Amino acid sequence: MGSRLVKRRLEDVQRQLGQARESLHVLEEQVAVWNDALDDARIRSLVSETPLQTREYDELSRHVQAAIAEMDRRSREVHELVVARDELLREWSPKDENG
Repeated sequence: MGSRLVKRRLEDVQRQLGQARESLHVLEEQVAVWNDALDDARIRSLVSETPLQTREYDELSRHVQAAIAEMDRRSREVHELVVARDELLREWSPKDENG
């Protein structure tokens, strides 16, 4: 693969990696907040013993589980992009671009 093409692909992967890392970071912060809310909902559910509180806890629990699954998916995406970037860096030879 030509050095210019490798450089272009490397720039694209690096841009995607930055976006994926930022997205993962935001989701991690959200999950931390939701986990706190989940703890509060669990306590309210145990104390009140009402169906409404139990339902709210169950709904929030499913929401947090889905967010954690998405966080795992995004973490795998970041890892795959790092691997792709490293492979492209091994292929890229900056000195070839100037002739």
